Amino acid sequence: MITKRPAQERGHANHGWLDTWHTFSFARYYDPEHMGFRDLRVINDDVVAPGAGFGTHPHDNMEIVTYVLEGALEHKDSLGTGSVLRPGDVQRMSAGTGVTHSEFNHFPDKPLRLLQIWILPAERGIAPGYEEKTFAAAEKRGRLRLIVSPDGRDGSLRIHQDVAVHASILGDGETVSHALAPGRHAWVQVARGTVTMNGVELGQGDGAAVGAEDRLEFAGRDEAEFLVFDLA
Repeated sequence: MITKRPAQERGHANHGWLDTWHTFSFARYYDPEHMGFRDLRVINDDVVAPGAGFGTHPHDNMEIVTYVLEGALEHKDSLGTGSVLRPGDVQRMSAGTGVTHSEFNHFPDKPLRLLQIWILPAERGIAPGYEEKTFAAAEKRGRLRLIVSPDGRDGSLRIHQDVAVHASILGDGETVSHALAPGRHAWVQVARGTVTMNGVELGQGDGAAVGAEDRLEFAGRDEAEFLVFDLA
């Protein structure tokens, strides 16, 4: 069963410096029908104005994954990490017992677009941690590239939950498939372009909840870039 979450039905807020769309309930956007999916709690599609950003703020007991789509993200945290992430870079921060961080658009003249993803951890109160890696477009072209997993296999970022995240880029006519083990679920989020999944068309910003399917068949259009969350 596939349940589409149309982009325009998401929560939306434009603060001037931040134009954001919320797939699930977040901040002032509350929808009891969309509180998350399985262990996936937040997908925010953020566009940050040049030079603007999120000042230092706290998190705890959450696995936070940031996927940069355009521009450059300047990150600093209480773990002593400081870095600038660009398209293709993926960041994992385990908030655990508590961490503070700031996120700013590194460029004074270009917008920043990113997906910020929160996943509930399997265990509360773990030690905070940070990791980042680059997954070049060529690694995602025409395939599902594993970028996050519970064991860090295949060079993926390690997350403290039974969730595997794959990223893909499909041009016109390119296809890829993903097998779901019995009892597993999936969430698919389209970052840009258009992808058809098992006959369901998903455009930029669209998402879809998947259950009781053993195989997902994807066909791309317009340089589709999307994420597939394989969830318990």
